[in-house]
Amino acid sequence: MTGYLPSRRRLITGGLALAAVTAIAPRAGRAAAPALDRLLDDARHLTGLHTLIVAQAGEVLAERVYRGPPATRPVNVKSLSKSIIALLTGIAIDRGVLTGTDQKVADLLPADLPDDPDPRLDRLTIGHLLSMQAGLERTSGPYYGAWVESRNWVRTALSRPFVAEPGGRMLYSTGNSHLLSAILTRTSGESTLALARDWLGDPLDITIPPWTRDPQGVYMGGNQMVLSPRALLAIGEMLRRGGVAADGTRLVSEGWIREMWTPRTTSPFTGDAYGYGWFLRETGVRPAVYGWGYGGQLLYLLPGIDMVVVITSDPDTPSGRTGYVDELHGLVARIVRTAT
Repeated sequence: MTGYLPSRRRLITGGLALAAVTAIAPRAGRAAAPALDRLLDDARHLTGLHTLIVAQAGEVLAERVYRGPPATRPVNVKSLSKSIIALLTGIAIDRGVLTGTDQKVADLLPADLPDDPDPRLDRLTIGHLLSMQAGLERTSGPYYGAWVESRNWVRTALSRPFVAEPGGRMLYSTGNSHLLSAILTRTSGESTLALARDWLGDPLDITIPPWTRDPQGVYMGGNQMVLSPRALLAIGEMLRRGGVAADGTRLVSEGWIREMWTPRTTSPFTGDAYGYGWFLRETGVRPAVYGWGYGGQLLYLLPGIDMVVVITSDPDTPSGRTGYVDELHGLVARIVRTAT
């Protein structure tokens, strides 16, 4: 399968309460700008919605804070953290900290293997963790509480029974992303927080506060990371530019972005394709990739039209089974149609 990354030429060119639109780019057009304004006014009925930012070709078309903290304040982005962990994993590969997605997890975390390991652990790779195809019983959903209450999250994740073969069906599991965080920490000698600040925070001039750590001190991979909506926009814009910061510094290779955005499996919950830490779908008849966190935390990229959409929501209310995330997908689709 091919990824969703557009051509190199396209990549290189490149408040509290209800806030007003802060900027309308000329690209939106005279007819589109009022329509987008009305659309975002109507979005206030989504009671879980906190912040929404729409940018195209590097220009902010709209920024709204409907409720919750200002767009500059870090918030819990929940499982959107998995997309950031996937990005950090790729940067580690680019920098030679890791050799590639075919590296064996057992070789990287030998001290954390169970006493009587299943032979299939020898086949488990970084790529399987990234695509949620590890085959290990999940640590998310009904299994999450017991997992985070365990004394060693890494060892517990690796001790889960296999319920599918490595490389088989998608089993969405925060434990997979936490294993990646542990791998980053063990191979680099730096915490995942330090790597995130060095590889993303400093060059993008964004704040990355500390977040939850496991009993051994490994920063949680796949949940609880805190980033402001503006910080998410900066990350999205860097990816839109093909891995390059605003000052021209390359942070991640175009090749890794293609790897992240190449469909590898399908979510049994949404039916959307899944790559390495990112979901893929058609939005407003446009190919889109998105990171998604509990409650309705979304970072959307639509490479074909140079658009980035950031959404943060109430982090304590489910978004999947309530249908709220479907409403957000529909809102993004309407934004795409309006802006184009």
